[in-house]
Amino acid sequence: MLFSSISFLFYYLPIVLILYLAVPQKAKNYVLLVSSIFFYAWGEPRYIVLMVVTILLGYGSGLIIERLKNLNGKKAVLIVSVCLCLGILGFFKYTDFLVDTFNSVTRMNIPLLRLTLPIGISFYTFQLISYIIDVYRGTTEAQKNPVKLAVYISMFPQLIAGPIVRYIDIKEQLLVRKISWEKFSYGVTRFCMGFGKKILLANTLGELTNVYKNQDTPTVVFTWMYAIATMLQIYFDFSGYSDMAIGLGSILGFDFPENFKHPFMSKNATEFWRRWHITLGSWFRDYLYFPMGGSRVKRARHFLNLFVVWMATGLWHGANWNFVLWGLFFAAILIIEKYGLLKVLAKSDIVGHIYCLLVVMISFIIFDNTIITEGFTRIGYLIGIGDVRFCSGNTLFYLKDYAVVLIIAAIGSTEFPMWLVGKLKAGKAGCVINILEPVFNLALLIIGTAFLINGSFNPFLYFRF
Repeated sequence: MLFSSISFLFYYLPIVLILYLAVPQKAKNYVLLVSSIFFYAWGEPRYIVLMVVTILLGYGSGLIIERLKNLNGKKAVLIVSVCLCLGILGFFKYTDFLVDTFNSVTRMNIPLLRLTLPIGISFYTFQLISYIIDVYRGTTEAQKNPVKLAVYISMFPQLIAGPIVRYIDIKEQLLVRKISWEKFSYGVTRFCMGFGKKILLANTLGELTNVYKNQDTPTVVFTWMYAIATMLQIYFDFSGYSDMAIGLGSILGFDFPENFKHPFMSKNATEFWRRWHITLGSWFRDYLYFPMGGSRVKRARHFLNLFVVWMATGLWHGANWNFVLWGLFFAAILIIEKYGLLKVLAKSDIVGHIYCLLVVMISFIIFDNTIITEGFTRIGYLIGIGDVRFCSGNTLFYLKDYAVVLIIAAIGSTEFPMWLVGKLKAGKAGCVINILEPVFNLALLIIGTAFLINGSFNPFLYFRF
């Protein structure tokens, strides 16, 4: 079940909110747990048992680690439990990838298992691993109540697409949380904004990228349109879903961390990754990069650390070599920046900004093309390499058709809209803006719902992760 679906918006969510707000504080976790299990079962009923087993594994591991006095014993339980979590994730997500790669190298024909990837397994596995490691490190106590831990792992707002919420950030809210009109209002506004970003921008941009991929005679201009649309589609798709998750969390009384901070405003790739998918980047930093030594090692080891982290980041996004290449591409760029390029880019914000956008655009062409050669071919088309014309009548037709959406998306990806709203609210028009805000939210819901009823293109790119 997607947040951007009629069944979620008009059936599931209203029923859950009525029950959740009606019951006393002590019962809210039970309502949230049952509704979250139902939410998951709607899409993957077969894998409910897998999620329950994973939760019990984390619950038992946390208790055992906390009770053991011997450090070696604690470490042994940590290693076993993390390996089991990663083993479950790896079995479902990477078995066919490894078998297919082995077949390609050896020219054998071992049959693929063709397993269906459990929804959200990458997200809830990482949350559970962070919990187990934090208990081992002593930064948090083990959760004694299995219901609270189950709510933390299975909570439907952030179950299938994050943000990756750490247990230490919401452990107090699992016990008691404040549900106020301010948080409810903020949550509704944030959800509606995310819904609009997903349905009106990401989906429309996705239509454009599909049109390009189905073209027999691509052009340089159309390839640039495709590259820009792909970059913006991925951003609005995922950040829109994150906005909806954060909004739903606020409605339920939770404070989820931010996942995006206008990444296209960055002046280099290093800054970009501090603004893009923030919870994933901080997870890899704290639970893989720092334990490997981070940057406080010799240069050769630092290179290795970065390549390992970014290969893992690429593989986390999908079981295909284009994702690995995408991760290694960023590893190389970040190394080049750290060892000299950042100083050069710092001399001109404009040059840095253009450079960053070009790097990100090229990276997302790699990300978007599971056949690696197709990705490189399309990168070549950007500068006229290959059998490609500069422009055509067909290209101009689609440019006119999608120009408004591309412009709105480009402006919407910057800080300008938020800055403008903040200025208006602080000025004489503040009262008017406050009155118009709920009207705008309602309009987004109505227009977005009309798109859904009309059967518009409505994928979710990160659903497979």
